[in-house]
Amino acid sequence: MAVFDFDAPAKIEKENIGEVTYEILKSNEEQASPEHPILVLDNSEKKWAHHSAGMFASPIKGSTFEFDEDGVYSHANITQIDSRFINLIKWLGENHITVRLSGENTAAGYAVYKIQETGMTVRGTKLSAEDGFLQFMMERLFKSDAVDEDEETLEEAEDGDNMKLTSIQTITDFLTCAGATLPEHIRVWARRNLAVARSSEVTPEERRHAQRALSIMLNIQWKNSDFKPIDPVEARKILDEELYGLESVKQRIIETIIQINRTHTLPAYGILIIGPAGTGKSQIAYAVARILKMPWAILEMSSINDPEQLTGSSRIYANAKPGLIMESFAMAETSNLVFIINELDKAASGKGNGNPADVLLTLLDNLGFTDNYVECNIPTGGVYPIATANDKSQISAPLMSRFAVIELPDYTIEEKRVIFSKFAMPKVLKRIGLKESEIVISDAALDAIMEAYKDTSGIRDIEQAAEHICANALYQIEAEGKTVVEFTPEMIKGLLG
Repeated sequence: MAVFDFDAPAKIEKENIGEVTYEILKSNEEQASPEHPILVLDNSEKKWAHHSAGMFASPIKGSTFEFDEDGVYSHANITQIDSRFINLIKWLGENHITVRLSGENTAAGYAVYKIQETGMTVRGTKLSAEDGFLQFMMERLFKSDAVDEDEETLEEAEDGDNMKLTSIQTITDFLTCAGATLPEHIRVWARRNLAVARSSEVTPEERRHAQRALSIMLNIQWKNSDFKPIDPVEARKILDEELYGLESVKQRIIETIIQINRTHTLPAYGILIIGPAGTGKSQIAYAVARILKMPWAILEMSSINDPEQLTGSSRIYANAKPGLIMESFAMAETSNLVFIINELDKAASGKGNGNPADVLLTLLDNLGFTDNYVECNIPTGGVYPIATANDKSQISAPLMSRFAVIELPDYTIEEKRVIFSKFAMPKVLKRIGLKESEIVISDAALDAIMEAYKDTSGIRDIEQAAEHICANALYQIEAEGKTVVEFTPEMIKGLLG
């Protein structure tokens, strides 16, 4: 991660446009401090107050800040600025917006680590179309990656707003302030769609679709795929909490974590977990997403029988909408996302309009995914797929080749006994508010439970058995006034059949 180093000019690039006075600092810091400021103001002639109000100069007048000290105005040049915030500072100056700076006088100058709206306006100008826009912009820019090179800013929009919609103005201002932090092809796409959304030469339907697509795309935080290290010890702890046994599975997941730590990128292949129903495949998928500390989305392939459900529909239709994949990105508001694909073996069940499995191939190839509604290539380098399946033979070879396969064995009776006693029962007791001392299950009664489910695969049935037993105990305590319920083999057979 880049850091500000005031003593290392080799890491700083000089901006040479007009009267601009600042040097550009490249940073990926997610919050500001005096050591990692948003910008630095010259304080060689005067030290500035911790909290100072004023206004940034319009770019045509140079890169300065005008301090308002009880009606007396003083100027200070901007000497250094985080590359992500250049366009925001220009926008504040162009719109004559009064702000409040929080900073600290350092050897390098007045290091500004917070910029806030004051609620004051000049010449009738407000912060974009909504209160809080500045705070929103600051948070988005801090989450953005450093701008690698000077980027062309969005050309100034024409005066007026034919649609008279606040969101159009907000989108315009967002692109002006944060456009350089977007991937180039998304920035170009956004300019084109903004022109459509503002145009009086297209139909209202076209403008509505363009505006909706812009709202979807610009609310996603477009991140790079440089992933931070993950603590293997913490990862193992999470796996042990969620899963009993399955040591080979846990080992494979830890190996994946180690690989991410070495390369700082996601593996080229996702994980496909194959096993009988009830063996905890989905539970493993959720545990991995939790370890990766990434948001996740779920695709239930058993309910998807048309590729258009995944890819969205074309804007030529009045009722057009994005597909499930694009909606997942929008809900997560980030391009780094775990896709949990349940029942992958059902992905080939298309009904005449194509095969949903073919759509998944484009998502898994890390070459980008295009939704028919948004009509823009979505970077997928930050997507990590975790799929589950019952029947390996129903998965096509191209799909199988995109995954590292983990096959789960069925549990032995002894493993089921431990899972029931150490995992299922404590979880249910906690959920329904019973104490362990209120239920007694003898070894013989436990044998009866295991006998009832000796021929079932997985552990879902014994988890349901724990739920049934606890519910019955709760009834006896509340309705019959018992303080302790002791289950015998006969009682278990009567409950579980």
